[in-house]
Amino acid sequence: MIGLSKNNKILILGAGLMQKPAILAAKHLGFKAIVVDANKNAVAVPLADEFFPVDLKDRSALLELAKKLNEKGELKGVFTAGTDFSASVSFVAENLGLPAHSFEAALNASDKVRMRACFEKSGVPSPKFQELDESIISENLCKSVDYPKVVKPCDNMGGRGCRLVRNQNEFLPALTNAIQNSRSHRAIFEDYMEGAEFSIDSIVYKGTLTITGFADRHIFYPPYFIEMGHSLPSKVDLKIKNELIATFALGIKALGLTCGVAKADIKYTKNGPMIGEIAARLSGGYMSGWTFPYASGMNLTEEAMKIAVGKEPDYLLSNRVSLPWQPHESVKGREQPFELYEITNTLVSAERAWLSIPGKISKIYGLSEVKQIYGVRDVLPRSKEGDSVNFPRNNVEKCGNIIAVGINHEQAYKSAEEAVSEIVLRLEPNNPQTEAFLSGRCEIDEEGFPVSAFTFCPNKENSITVGEGTKIPAKAKVIDFLPESLIPLADSLKDWNHRTLRKTLEKFDEICPDHGELNGKSFWQAVLRGGIQGALYVADNIY
Repeated sequence: MIGLSKNNKILILGAGLMQKPAILAAKHLGFKAIVVDANKNAVAVPLADEFFPVDLKDRSALLELAKKLNEKGELKGVFTAGTDFSASVSFVAENLGLPAHSFEAALNASDKVRMRACFEKSGVPSPKFQELDESIISENLCKSVDYPKVVKPCDNMGGRGCRLVRNQNEFLPALTNAIQNSRSHRAIFEDYMEGAEFSIDSIVYKGTLTITGFADRHIFYPPYFIEMGHSLPSKVDLKIKNELIATFALGIKALGLTCGVAKADIKYTKNGPMIGEIAARLSGGYMSGWTFPYASGMNLTEEAMKIAVGKEPDYLLSNRVSLPWQPHESVKGREQPFELYEITNTLVSAERAWLSIPGKISKIYGLSEVKQIYGVRDVLPRSKEGDSVNFPRNNVEKCGNIIAVGINHEQAYKSAEEAVSEIVLRLEPNNPQTEAFLSGRCEIDEEGFPVSAFTFCPNKENSITVGEGTKIPAKAKVIDFLPESLIPLADSLKDWNHRTLRKTLEKFDEICPDHGELNGKSFWQAVLRGGIQGALYVADNIY
């Protein structure tokens, strides 16, 4: 055990689900897990050896606590994963002489304006940008913009306040929301990068960069960027992958990250790789603590934590393989900043999210049953019965996640998506938010959002008339009354949760066999707009 003394401690920032692997890693390595979080009811608090309710933004309070913990020299490291507080980690570590990225580098990786400025100075491909705050918001500004653009808070994560701005009508509402979601009340306004998106986890150690996870990101529902899952390893072409890694390495160098972890959101555009952002922490979204360990067999959190306590990441060093330096034309000729390595994967992990239309959950079906599906490793609900839910505008508002593992991509994808399709959230009747959604209402600055469950015809008028003038008798199987125009599409159309139209109707007949007489037009419009939730809502509102 690396900890040796039973009193050796590691300070872990955050007590949410994303920090659970870090707390368990600390214990496995022989350390006392001292956990801090502003939320004393956070899900992982019971796992802590000691817990202190401290705001992770309050660096002075964290440092004061760390000094008390270290009075006998027993505090060996500071760590976080899946939070946006790597700068707090580095602040404490730097003041106590513990291993970490420098505080300056961590600030570069925490503030998107500083980050973009570092990339620009070093010639690392990333979007052109402008910093905006409340004093700059004006109608004149939005008229001079060449759309589309992206606006996001300078200092937040999880997609909060981040969105695509497609036209002048969307500019001011989007900017206001981004500023409201920023701790410093600032937003960054930048060019939109069009292209496939990837997540990369890595460890920076003694002049080497080891890729510890390279995943495809599955992003949907403009104008927002909702990650409906990731798949690891990526299916991207090897040449493109190596070009992305080379650009990532240059970005890490530009930020000054030298000791610990780094993760990237990066795109491959028509002009080659472009960095969305690089953070000085392990990824959230179940990648570093779940999908990568499943696929590779390596406990990434433990290896990163070894560096944080001044020990060699021996498993990492023994199992990595060398990677070539293959930069894209846009950065060709640049000096290689690190020796490049990678941890390979023997299995495939697929993480998939499920979501809901707006409303309040009355009943959830399928959570226990999907655990029996071959390949499913984790069922991770975020919402429970009685919760109010919304169609997500950020990655925190999704309702849950499935993680499945397979020997190949096809098997892993199938298991994860089948599991998601079996989970049904039934909503309470007579809810104005649900009614507004099913009516197709959208905000002026959100044209086309939220998207319908099923879109099947080239013009809207055809979908409006589906089922017009028909009735579905009480207790009848609704699948027997599927309109003729939808029959050829029953097995090809899928909703947000990977559920076909046929499966939607079969699920309805299973869950709601005693429904009353249904107005055909209302029922089929609710199905097309809201999927199984729309169908159940209409049935529940006729009593």
